[in-house]
Amino acid sequence: MTRKVSMFIDGEEVTSQCTQWIPVTDPATQEVICEAPNATTEEVNRAVASAKKAFETWKNVPVTKRARMMLTYQHLLKKHHDEIAEILAEETGKNFEDAKGDVWRGIEVAEHAANMPSLMMGETVENVANGVDTYSMIQPLGVCAGITPFNFPAMIPLWMFPMAVVCGNTFVLKPSEQDPNTPMRLAELFYEAGFPKDVLQVIHGGKDQVNQILNHEDIEAISFVGSVPVGEHIYKTGTDNLKRVQAFAGAKNHMVVMPDANKNQVINNIAGAACGAAGQRCMAISVAVLVGEAQNWIDEIKGKMAEMKPGHWKKPESFYGPLISPQAKQKVEALIAQGEKEGANLLLDGRGLEVDGYPNGNWIGPTLFTDVTTDMEIYKTEIFGPVLCVISADTLEEAIEMINDNPYGNGTSIFTSSGAAARKFQHEIKVGQVGINIPIPVPLPFFSFTGWRKSFYGDQHAYGKQAVRFYTETKTVTARWFEDDIPDDAAPNATINL
Repeated sequence: MTRKVSMFIDGEEVTSQCTQWIPVTDPATQEVICEAPNATTEEVNRAVASAKKAFETWKNVPVTKRARMMLTYQHLLKKHHDEIAEILAEETGKNFEDAKGDVWRGIEVAEHAANMPSLMMGETVENVANGVDTYSMIQPLGVCAGITPFNFPAMIPLWMFPMAVVCGNTFVLKPSEQDPNTPMRLAELFYEAGFPKDVLQVIHGGKDQVNQILNHEDIEAISFVGSVPVGEHIYKTGTDNLKRVQAFAGAKNHMVVMPDANKNQVINNIAGAACGAAGQRCMAISVAVLVGEAQNWIDEIKGKMAEMKPGHWKKPESFYGPLISPQAKQKVEALIAQGEKEGANLLLDGRGLEVDGYPNGNWIGPTLFTDVTTDMEIYKTEIFGPVLCVISADTLEEAIEMINDNPYGNGTSIFTSSGAAARKFQHEIKVGQVGINIPIPVPLPFFSFTGWRKSFYGDQHAYGKQAVRFYTETKTVTARWFEDDIPDDAAPNATINL
């Protein structure tokens, strides 16, 4: 019998009473690993009600105690690091190094969350008026929810619930139905760390369960990572229901290559950033803008990309794994065909790739287009596969204008040896995360993940100081303490003159 994935409700692992189950398959073989439930409406409501009840006591737990629990959790995550990575690799197809990186970047956020006592400090001004002081305090919101994607099943949940719960909130997590085992293991370790019953709930499902979260009156804030259409739906529906929402959406990340850049560094970095994790990451480099004489490096880029061989995660030589599903593979192949039809020059074609021993895997080989123009579908669409589009530019100004005209603003990078060029680029570019001689500029957790424009809907970003502001509310107190000798002529209802 196929194993059924449990949920965490009321602090216990429970088996759903649903009638519809979602098969979770190995992307390298199509074999069914397990089945995830479509949680019933009653189960979703019970999870939210449990989180709401837990909030009444959890919010009063001293922040120092909450932070120490997170340190214990961080220790357990480190202890089980490779075990979690194996679970992740099996259900996503990522090679083992990528899987370990996924887990580690999540652990770093848990470490950051353990600093919460200093991050939640308020402000004080003494004597804002005679004998009057004003000070602020940071308090949690209530029940928060997270809706996370398939491509980082450890890191992205860990972007969310560690920050939220150490702020004093409780949390309902709805992870991707395509790889639910990794977040379930995170939840098991969370309770092993000693967190109270009901602080974290985990439910499974698809669109219906997401909409129940968006419309639930007892959920105060929602964090989401995924595609643009879903992100827009999440943001519009959540805010229509007067919820606080942060929705991280699609991307089309450009790397600008100046002719004074180190050629070997460029070639190695661009190939890895385009093909790593099979291109299934929102910070992947999918467009290379070659400026001036750098346009002569196409052959070297092609040669390096051709070396990036996909394979099974247990094979150390595998540079990346399969795409998550047959549907994802079909979408990428259709876009490659569209690029050919529109007149782009297909130098490397990843379609039809076979991997020995895994004939049913969702394989796409490294794919390279040149002579791409900005009106082509392969330029406008987030492909989410190991596909690199190359565009030529005569000047840095032309490259900057091209990137700023693109609707996305998640990440970008420039490779150059010129400080002046780098400073101009970082100042003028309308993108939230900029790398200088770094291809994928994902910030460490004490900063925030700051996508712009169509890559993000909301006001406060993930992790870092902005996450603390997202998961909390500020209360401002103005206080005056009277001495015993109040003048007889003091007005009984006098207001403070500020």
